[in-house]
Amino acid sequence: MNATLVSPLTAADRCDRCGAQAYVRARLHAGGELLFCAHHGREHLPKLRDQAEIDDQSDRLHEDKAADEALDES
Repeated sequence: MNATLVSPLTAADRCDRCGAQAYVRARLHAGGELLFCAHHGREHLPKLRDQAEIDDQSDRLHEDKAADEALDES
């Protein structure tokens, strides 16, 4: 998926399954999109790969954790 055409997910974007912060977007070829937290993204994306373009931003979780650990050390 072309990342320049996709807006970054924000804290206001919520998982369609559980309501947690969304880190994964699945844009369905038939139209519409689904948002998932990292957990539900890992669960559902294997089934959606042929039916959607996937924008997985879950690597941001690792960046956030590293930033928090750096603050704890200072």
